[in-house]
Amino acid sequence: MTATTTETRTLDELCVNTIRTLSMDAVQKANSGHPGTAMSLAHVTYTLYTKVMNHSPSNPDWPDRDRFVLSCGHASMLLYSTLFMAGYEGVTLEDLENFRQLDRPTAGHPEYGDAGGIETTTGPLGQGISNAVGLALGERMMAARYNEGEHEIVNHFTYTIASDGDLEEGISGEASSLAGHLGLGRLIAFYDDNHISIEGDTELAFSEDVAGRYESYGWHVQNLGEDNGIERVEDAIANAKHVTDRPSLIILRTHIAVGAPNAQDTKEAHGAPLGDEEVKLTKEAYGWPTEPAFLVPDEAFEHWRECIPRGKESEKRWDHKASKYAESHPEKWAEFERQVAGTLPEGWDSDTPKFEAGEDMATRKAGHKVLQWAASKVPELVGGSADLAPSTLTDIEDAGSVENGTFGGRNLHFGIREHAMGAIVNGLNLHYFRAYGSTFLIFSDYMKGAIRLSALMKLPSITVFTHDSIGLGEDGPTHQSVEQLVHLRATPNLRVVRPADANETALAWRYAIRLDTGPTALALSRQGLPVIDPAKVPDDAIERGAYVLEDPEGGEPDLILMSSGSEVPICMAAAEALETDGAKVRVVSAPCLDTFTEQDQAYRDSILPPSVKARLAVEAASPMSWYRWVGDGGDVLGMTTFGASGPYKDVYEKFGFTPENVVKRAKALTS
Repeated sequence: MTATTTETRTLDELCVNTIRTLSMDAVQKANSGHPGTAMSLAHVTYTLYTKVMNHSPSNPDWPDRDRFVLSCGHASMLLYSTLFMAGYEGVTLEDLENFRQLDRPTAGHPEYGDAGGIETTTGPLGQGISNAVGLALGERMMAARYNEGEHEIVNHFTYTIASDGDLEEGISGEASSLAGHLGLGRLIAFYDDNHISIEGDTELAFSEDVAGRYESYGWHVQNLGEDNGIERVEDAIANAKHVTDRPSLIILRTHIAVGAPNAQDTKEAHGAPLGDEEVKLTKEAYGWPTEPAFLVPDEAFEHWRECIPRGKESEKRWDHKASKYAESHPEKWAEFERQVAGTLPEGWDSDTPKFEAGEDMATRKAGHKVLQWAASKVPELVGGSADLAPSTLTDIEDAGSVENGTFGGRNLHFGIREHAMGAIVNGLNLHYFRAYGSTFLIFSDYMKGAIRLSALMKLPSITVFTHDSIGLGEDGPTHQSVEQLVHLRATPNLRVVRPADANETALAWRYAIRLDTGPTALALSRQGLPVIDPAKVPDDAIERGAYVLEDPEGGEPDLILMSSGSEVPICMAAAEALETDGAKVRVVSAPCLDTFTEQDQAYRDSILPPSVKARLAVEAASPMSWYRWVGDGGDVLGMTTFGASGPYKDVYEKFGFTPENVVKRAKALTS
């Protein structure tokens, strides 16, 4: 179909209705999805992509593009339709026709990496707007590093659309509070106030003053109410862009499934197809042909596709600026290119620290020393803690703090906002940094959603969890992790590394920074641990996951003690005692069960010979991680209850984590 007029208002309406009808048709064909929000917000993405944003569909990875995050990821057809119409090659009309089908980039919720223009994975509500805070923070930190006077090679905005559900989630409040505190003026969020939830009107559970809350966070707020057409939205964005010292929230009172005669403003329009009859009636209300489905009018298509040459022109202007920058600042330009490419500095890991045996050192303290080495080699390594840096020891020395108006530092202060910390770290990793966050292992519970998404997106996010067991001691069971390790290890594509000493800790940090296909969680001790002779720790200890630390002389062992972290020295002491009684004992340190699982059978059998049935695993945590490795003839000494408050040595003794008890349990296996 070709429109009969080129009058601007009519063309705008045609382009918006194309997004609405494509979204309706896709959900209807899939018999699954969320049509209503995609319909009500079509004018917003149309305004952003065709009138406001600097983006280049022919080069979705252009570094200085504006970013768009659909935080309400359930409205994914809004994003897919927009990307198709704007000319992003990763989404075709056939993909829209196969919405929510296997092996298509048009998944039920947007998935990072499936197609250009999908900046992050969204769907779990609150994560997207929090990622957007990380992206906007990354833009300011890159600008502080690289912009030189009139040579501005980093100068873009981050836009996001958030729903009622996004703003009800606690993570969005945490992240928005920090964004306001930092004055992230290049972050512009739309709040889709459509008054509808799955259960009915949002008044059932949500009646707060959102505008007032965001103003108290330090945001610039505009409430457009019902008057939120294209021109008003465009004007509001222009106003927001002029407020450079505060993030902006633009509130829109929308109507879900707008224009649908029976479905508009109903809860049913949120998460179910409209139905064939309602789709037909809605198209008639739009003045749209009822057949064929997935109709794209020529004039709308051509107008949307003007995004392609406009994007190329934006890129061309930036390329000109970049060439001038490269002439004036060749070293910084080379560093910018390297960071954007995600390539680590050549030879950065050639002198990994080694620690001599003979002293006790908590692995969190060793981690602090190793972090200083890594930070000196990898400039894009940045991070911070959830108000625990003096305990987690994760500050980069002499590197400065990131503060409101001062973004050149490397130390981030997330406040007591663990969940937002995880999502913001993900956003920073999406924006060319190698970012980490830190807290106590027990508080991984507060940030699991963000950790899971980093694993799903294959982001190299790093989380430093200290105080990793009942060895935390006096703070007691509220702060002593028990089930957290097994929970994290159960997460696909997340590597959990629990080093036994300072030398394994150095290798753990090196491994985490090298890894670019997924996140790493480091679990570090509060208490001091003996430093192992570095000659006994193989260079690939983390990549292999487990290795033989001690072996008996003269033949195959008849007992294997295996462990990770702070229980490895307990096993070593127990092995020494057992050997005095004539036992042949192998001690296996297993800092990363995830990578050990990935090894071939021959290597795993070389560490855990199938002929040796007497195996005892020792870890001051849930035993569930170890049953696979001890087999039917083995045993696990772990935690099956919560811990207790007291000095850590007394707590360890209470729960049986002593060489004497390990000896007793081992003898029971070999008797």
